[in-house]
Amino acid sequence: MKIKISTIETVLGFFLIFSLLALILYTITLYKELPSEDELQNFTPILSTKILDRNDKLITELFTEKRTWIKFNDIPQNLIKATLAIEDHNFYHHWGINPKRIIKAAFDNITKRKITVGGSTITQQLAKISFLTLKRDFKRKLKELILALYIEHHFSKNEILEMYLNQLYFGHGAYGIQQASQKYFSKNPQELTLAESALLAGLIRSPMYYSPIRNYERSISRKNIVLKRMLKLNYISKEEYEKAKLENPIIIQTEVVSFNAAYFIEYIREELEKNLPQEVLYTSGMVIKTTLNLDLQRHAEEVCEKNLSQLDKITKSTEPVQVALVAMEVKTGQILAMIGGRDFRKTQFNRVAQSLRQAGSAFKPIVFLAALENGFSPTSIIEDTPLIFFNNGIDWELLSTSTDYTKIDFTKIEKKLKISNYKELMENLITLKKDNKIWIPENYKNQYHNKVTLRRALELSLNSCAIKVIMETGVPTVINYARKLGITTQLTPTYSLALGASEVIPLELVCAYNVFANNGIKVQPYGIIEVRDKFGNTIKSYTPNESIVLSHESSYLITNLLKGVIQHGTGKYALNLGKICAGKTGTTNDCTDAWFIGYTPDIICGVWVGFDLKKSLGKDFTGGKVACPIWTEFMKFATKDFPNKDFDKPDNIVELEIDAETGLLATEFSKKKYIESFIKGTEPHQYSSFDTQILEEKIKLQEETETSGF
Repeated sequence: MKIKISTIETVLGFFLIFSLLALILYTITLYKELPSEDELQNFTPILSTKILDRNDKLITELFTEKRTWIKFNDIPQNLIKATLAIEDHNFYHHWGINPKRIIKAAFDNITKRKITVGGSTITQQLAKISFLTLKRDFKRKLKELILALYIEHHFSKNEILEMYLNQLYFGHGAYGIQQASQKYFSKNPQELTLAESALLAGLIRSPMYYSPIRNYERSISRKNIVLKRMLKLNYISKEEYEKAKLENPIIIQTEVVSFNAAYFIEYIREELEKNLPQEVLYTSGMVIKTTLNLDLQRHAEEVCEKNLSQLDKITKSTEPVQVALVAMEVKTGQILAMIGGRDFRKTQFNRVAQSLRQAGSAFKPIVFLAALENGFSPTSIIEDTPLIFFNNGIDWELLSTSTDYTKIDFTKIEKKLKISNYKELMENLITLKKDNKIWIPENYKNQYHNKVTLRRALELSLNSCAIKVIMETGVPTVINYARKLGITTQLTPTYSLALGASEVIPLELVCAYNVFANNGIKVQPYGIIEVRDKFGNTIKSYTPNESIVLSHESSYLITNLLKGVIQHGTGKYALNLGKICAGKTGTTNDCTDAWFIGYTPDIICGVWVGFDLKKSLGKDFTGGKVACPIWTEFMKFATKDFPNKDFDKPDNIVELEIDAETGLLATEFSKKKYIESFIKGTEPHQYSSFDTQILEEKIKLQEETETSGF
């Protein structure tokens, strides 16, 4: 019997053939849009970069997505079973797609006339979250099917499940099961209970809808659904089910990573971005080991906040008092702690590395260093008397060394300032000072000491003496030493430089002091020890950058003088450290800036306190009273594990007993004497002239006694 083929059947046949060809062509076109075979084989998930302190403690992470990879063998079985139960219980039996689920999902979506459910296997979900957009349409779904087949062909089931659980988003910024476990329970996955595992597996379908943070009751209900599926599939026993069902997991709601040492992290991030592309820095799972000591950093933050909170109450200012603190290893320059301000969330301006502040008396050690290398010794006598300068149009010119203004030589200023006598000077003094035509630098509380040794001038931070030293040494010479020590900022070439009138960067000033602590060796500060890739291979390592800029002898002399600042001078509060240390206070006009920079043989730390807007902290809020207590409290903790040792003394340093009043060799008649250090060949050979007559009489008497036989 012959079967006649109707026209309709013919058309339908051609339509089916054409549709099949079109689908094949469309599939080929889609295939070209898919990731290449190399991309699929070498797929690298987005991983956060971990930043560790020097002791391998996690400080924070840099990321576009917070994710930490965990191996399949480290994923607990309860979590795997919970995931399979609720997402794809046939996972180990299908070849990437589940036709029955796809058909059922398609029927439901057609019936409801919108895409409401999916028939995706775990492999399809992995393809979607790893390589495709989340857009719901036929084109994306077809791509998903093709990729799922490819993934199943090239990876084992366990590898696929490992990738899946590490790629998933669990809500609230947590990517991957490790981050999710930490986020919600402050645990590692291996520590999760059955109930906690079920709760996390329940989040996969809709992390925010089932979020235990946003809706705890809904998340518990979802957890119980997961447990019921596990029981039905015989993944757990009835007893395990009942116990887990009654357990309501406690949500810790911790941050996945606490953001510590914010200013330091920003400091090293800028350094890293100079050498690494951003896509590598933020997504490749690198591990960056830094020089920071996280325990010291936290202690520094606590100390600063405690002290400055008290200071806030006293100043009653509308803005908070700000702070800069940086601590380093003396020998290497490795940064141990860094605080660039009170609150990084409010201002990212790093006052350690970016601010320009007047150094005040904290600049004086540089002035005195220049003096020691150019004819002065620690016992050189300086006249501590009032000084009056006038502006001659080029520079400050000394007008008087007395507060008795009647003795001024007015012929010096009559033509320039239109002042010819004492009365006119007093009537216009305030205006002349304001207009920068007369400069009268003053010692603290206007106290003067007549003749003092260079040591005593530094211990008491005498402004008059510092100016006389720079006048004799030369401003250009002092600037040259500042540059040698690492100060790069503009330094005004006037006598006021001796009082720290020029602005410096706190980190640079601390590094300048570190040359003294480090026997004349300058080391560049740095914050990164090494950068490793996700496999542990070292990409880059950092070592100290050293250069000799000063003799060991000169460094020792300055350090010895700065020990005196703490023992007998403005830094006495630092005696509370209970260890040998050296340092210098610094205070600018009207107590606008308060400094203390000090060091032991092992650690150096600098502290600056002030307002961002350059205004007074308050009367008598000096470096010794404001910054030194912060330094001391921090250094007690920082140096607790170090022995109490003195600074290295060069072989050609000699120590002699000195008369404190004259700076000459002491005799038994000296009222006050102390041990001073000198570079061999520069020590005094003359005894104190004040006692010479008494000494000569005693020697004569002794000779007469010996002659007479008594």
